[in-house]
Amino acid sequence: MSDRKHRIAIVGTGGIARSHARAVTSHPDRAELVAAVDVDLDRAKEFAAAWDIPAVYPSLTELLAAGGVDLVHLCTPPNSHVPLAVECLAAGVDVFMEKPPTLSLDELDELIDAEAKSSAQVACVFQHRFGSGAVRLRRLADEGVLGRPLVALCNTVWYRDDAYFAVPWRGTFEVEGGGPTMGHGIHQFDLLLSILGPWQKVTALAARQARPTQTEDVSMALVTFENGAVASVVNSLVSARQTSQLRFDYENATVELEHLYGYKDENWSVTPAPGQEAVATAWSADAVDVPSGHAAQYAAVLDALTSGAPTPVTLAEARNTLELAAAIYASSFTDKPVYRGELLQGTPYASRMGGPGAPWSSTP
Repeated sequence: MSDRKHRIAIVGTGGIARSHARAVTSHPDRAELVAAVDVDLDRAKEFAAAWDIPAVYPSLTELLAAGGVDLVHLCTPPNSHVPLAVECLAAGVDVFMEKPPTLSLDELDELIDAEAKSSAQVACVFQHRFGSGAVRLRRLADEGVLGRPLVALCNTVWYRDDAYFAVPWRGTFEVEGGGPTMGHGIHQFDLLLSILGPWQKVTALAARQARPTQTEDVSMALVTFENGAVASVVNSLVSARQTSQLRFDYENATVELEHLYGYKDENWSVTPAPGQEAVATAWSADAVDVPSGHAAQYAAVLDALTSGAPTPVTLAEARNTLELAAAIYASSFTDKPVYRGELLQGTPYASRMGGPGAPWSSTP
């Protein structure tokens, strides 16, 4: 593309759409909102009025038929992501898709196949990768400043009451794809994976402790990585003191992050190992403070669209994250360790996160 403004449409005008609208409008010289789409046309009109969007459509099909759109933001429930993204790809229109990208590994592979046949591409929303703290951590790790990664902790311990699950599509494998493993903690362990790279093996458990949900409300996993690091991953919706925590213990330092739904540089801390005080100097040398969030990732997406590079996070990158989620369910429900690459196409936990069904439920 040229340096002209990218023409943006938001499909699905529920709560998360506001984050996408803020991201677009934070780059007024590079992107403009030209359309809003929702099956609830009144809601779309209200959203369009709030964000000064000139056109409203009741369906993606009508939007694409009208033309004049460069990038579609998919902010619809997860079960609609694949058919809508495939429709965009068939029309040669790029996609920026909310998490979780698909409900299963098989669906993600279907989308990868559709992308391969299109001139367009799909980027998945994993915005925590793009805050300056995460960028800095990856750079220092790549440069060898931190030494070898040894141990990591990744905790997404949040609170959602019974009323939260009254929304019909929440807490189901068919529409949401799973519980906190898929819908909440996936952001934190995606950041974990973006730092530590490909995982190798997972041993996990999941439980329904308190909430009226088909899915788990808690999961816990022990993960080994190809680089030798080991990590624990906890995802919870029953934790009254909510927090999101990551800790990385390297040979030369411990790097920690604590926040809730988004971080700034002030949420990170570095503790050098004895004799490794230079690590703290290297960390503080970069004064840029970019908060994590949709706007940070969106800047990278616009850069890629302008240069013709792959838009981050690519489907291939997202697959590593989604495969870990599937493996957590598979290990939890079969009481066995699961290795990366083991969940082959068409097998129960590749075709559905919950496999044959959660052990506490008589129905899938």
